[in-house]
Amino acid sequence: MQKKLKLWDAIMLVMGSMIGSGIFIVSADMMRNLGSGYWLIVVWMITGIMTVAAAISYGELSALFPKAGGQYTYLKEIFGKKMGFLYGWGLFTVIQTGTIAAVAMAFGKFTAYLVPALNDAAPIIQSGEFKITWIQILAIGTIILLTYFNTRGVESGKILQNVFTGSKIIAILGLIAAGFILVDFSHLAENFSLGYDSFNNLKKDNLGNFLKEGWEPIGGMTLLGGIAAAMVGSVFSSVAWESVTFVSGEIENPKKNVVKSMIYGTTAVMILYLAVNYVYLNALDRDSIAFAENDRVAVAASHFIFGSAGTVIIAVLVMVSTFGCNNGLILAGARVFQTMAKDGMFFKQAEKNNKNEVPANALWMQGVWASLLCLSGQYGNLLDMISFVIVLFYMITVFGVIYLRFKQPNLERPYKTWLYPVTPIIYLLIGAGFCILLLIYKQQYTWPGFLMVLLGLPVYYFINRNKKIEE
Repeated sequence: MQKKLKLWDAIMLVMGSMIGSGIFIVSADMMRNLGSGYWLIVVWMITGIMTVAAAISYGELSALFPKAGGQYTYLKEIFGKKMGFLYGWGLFTVIQTGTIAAVAMAFGKFTAYLVPALNDAAPIIQSGEFKITWIQILAIGTIILLTYFNTRGVESGKILQNVFTGSKIIAILGLIAAGFILVDFSHLAENFSLGYDSFNNLKKDNLGNFLKEGWEPIGGMTLLGGIAAAMVGSVFSSVAWESVTFVSGEIENPKKNVVKSMIYGTTAVMILYLAVNYVYLNALDRDSIAFAENDRVAVAASHFIFGSAGTVIIAVLVMVSTFGCNNGLILAGARVFQTMAKDGMFFKQAEKNNKNEVPANALWMQGVWASLLCLSGQYGNLLDMISFVIVLFYMITVFGVIYLRFKQPNLERPYKTWLYPVTPIIYLLIGAGFCILLLIYKQQYTWPGFLMVLLGLPVYYFINRNKKIEE
């Protein structure tokens, strides 16, 4: 593969893949689960610590295995083909493609703010609850367009990624500055006045609307359950940084630059996320955050800061953000499926590069499946169910750093995890706590996604039915 991506390009890929639509939406549900500005910031800080700790730990593996395929390659090399395949299976069926579909739909929904006819138009097809709308068609159109751009060569995808990621970072910095300079009345003191006290408000009326007067104090294990439920949103907003490892084969000096891009990129994004949440807490009171219309906290805050123009400003920001995010996801994901095909673990056609030296077939396979998820209308549910599995695979990969230290202590390591073993242990402890609490309190986020990944086992054995499997 040609080394066309420099360190700056890799950082832009990390940041661009992380910043999608989540940061503009998830804080509403987080506030409903915790009811306190203090706990909202604490959960974002916990998520930031675990995300950066994972990136630092992944750095050691990226230096050991500086190949395309990233996390798939790490898991395959450390734990065998079966584990690598299960990750790749989950990545193709829902993690990568489902994220692409959800982000594309977010682009469509915020475009509808600027073009109301998209919202008002009758469904193209409707049968019972199933329907195909023009917003879904627009979402699919963006997936097809970005897939096409990326088949034109890694340079095309790189330029698009840098332009859109740079634009949304500048726009977010502008929103953060305006959120403190232009706000006449600050709600910060009010939102932090509750201190360690926490509340939740998950009660709904007969129409499914949340009841504003339903706040109840929570503590002990109920608070821990609320933290875990809130972290579903913050964790979802903070994933996909590992996408840069998928394109290691196309990055200059991958043994150093992949490590740096993950650490610099994740740290910068988590700082931005914390700052954006301070803007929400400064501009809005607790109820305005928790019960923002359609959970669009950023729209509510922007309306308060900029007046009636706020809706347009935030709609454009989210459109830029989601478009750039999807470009990064599309660019990176196909490289994993190409690597799997080379290992005999995916469709053979995905192995080939086109005349532009990019895996066009893998790109189109990914694009077609993501488009079908857009049409299914179930992509949001799939993502909720897979959140648990994403963290589980992160934990397995981070554990791989410790496992290799014991199994192959004399292996030459171009980069060693900073503060080892403290850093990987921090991630494993936070991740384990998150997963255990979800298993206890929010099982709708756990078993369905876990079972979906396990469905990959019969597929794995079918693929290898005539092969001598080496583990």
